[in-house]
Amino acid sequence: MSHSVCLRLAAAGLAALVTFSAQAAAPGPVPKIQGPNFSGSWEDPYPPEVLRPADSPRPVQSVPPAPLREPWLSQARERQRLAAAAIARGEPIPNNGLRCIPGGMPSMMGAVFPLEVLQSPGQVTIIQEAFAQVRRIYLNEKQIAFEDAEPLFFGHSVGRWEGNTLVVNTIGIKEGVGTVHSPRMQIDERMVVTSADTWEDHITITDPEYLTQPWTYTFKYNRRKGYKINEFVCEDDRVFADPQTGKQRLRTGE
Repeated sequence: MSHSVCLRLAAAGLAALVTFSAQAAAPGPVPKIQGPNFSGSWEDPYPPEVLRPADSPRPVQSVPPAPLREPWLSQARERQRLAAAAIARGEPIPNNGLRCIPGGMPSMMGAVFPLEVLQSPGQVTIIQEAFAQVRRIYLNEKQIAFEDAEPLFFGHSVGRWEGNTLVVNTIGIKEGVGTVHSPRMQIDERMVVTSADTWEDHITITDPEYLTQPWTYTFKYNRRKGYKINEFVCEDDRVFADPQTGKQRLRTGE
């Protein structure tokens, strides 16, 4: 083969490589974010730190008691009685938050602290400022089987958009997170974007072993414009459980 032929073949190969590289590097279509845009920071419509006159109405986002079967109902009521008595004595019983255990699902959706919604293609991420809790909702995916759901604080969440409503199913919540429950508990949510600055989370919890009927309640949120989620590290808390007495105490002189 002549030298000129070799040069032409090499040039042709180089041109093909350049063309292939350019095609490979060319950006494809940008994936679209599904559903209405409700990314941003959100809070309770009536955050507790906002002061109001004593006679002004202040709706409270309350969660009704879980419709537990016996004997779990009686056990829950006894725990509540003991907790109320301890508070009345000025000796509140240390809870999971004091032990640096996050609330998990569905407690984290209560906006005691602000929360943040981040939307990206195929996913909605919700971050609760308290304990830096993060849950990921994967869109248009099939939910895994109960048997395959590793127990987690925030479970396994899948969702889909129906107009302005994000329909979410969550399974696989750890034992000890929230109220007592079985491995087959499900949390179904309808996150309804009601306006540019408001949305609601309609929650329904079902558990054939522990609940007598579906447990339903709603959280509401207002946009907190300009707010940036802060770092919340539990070990910085000044409240702790006394290792000698087990009672809740406040660090002083720090």
